[in-house]
Amino acid sequence: MRLAIGLTGGIAMGKTTVSQYLADRYQLPILDADLYAREAVAVGSPVLTQIADRYAGILQADGSLDRSKLGSIVFQQPAEKQWLEAQIHPFVRDRLQSERNRYQQADPQRPVVVVVPLLFEAEMTDLVDQIWVIYCPREHQLRQLMQRDQLTPEQATARIASQMPIEQKCDRADVVLSNSSTTAALLRQVDRAIAGKLGSGTG
Repeated sequence: MRLAIGLTGGIAMGKTTVSQYLADRYQLPILDADLYAREAVAVGSPVLTQIADRYAGILQADGSLDRSKLGSIVFQQPAEKQWLEAQIHPFVRDRLQSERNRYQQADPQRPVVVVVPLLFEAEMTDLVDQIWVIYCPREHQLRQLMQRDQLTPEQATARIASQMPIEQKCDRADVVLSNSSTTAALLRQVDRAIAGKLGSGTG
């Protein structure tokens, strides 16, 4: 059976950079939980209907989800975040599992990368064979998150606090990738992990 790499880490720590590199350099298929989470709340979906029923005024004029407004609710109220994840995570798990199986059947020798920001929190570690965690210093993470999502320090801190501490994720990782200096240095670690874990037959 082919290998499934679970790529995770804290928010805004570099998962997209690493997954894009694995796709470009090693031609590995990337299964992104965030994309499936967006599918789960697409216009007309049952999950979006449930969200709209729970939160008044959460839809935009075109019927799509107002993600900014939803984020301001769930990242300040842990119980609401838990409710939302209970609606979305089963859909995401099913999509990840079915796509992983499809790729494995099509090409059993090529690893697949399963990118799940909440791999531990959502209890999806059973979907992967190895766990790679990306780590960076807290100050760097906070700065990146504020710039990327146009958040205040308070909003960014709340989003970081909603996830499992990165130190705990690193403790459970098979591979830890440090994103504490340059992108080039991070990608060299990816190369070493590929060589050490997967051998030379991946690309």
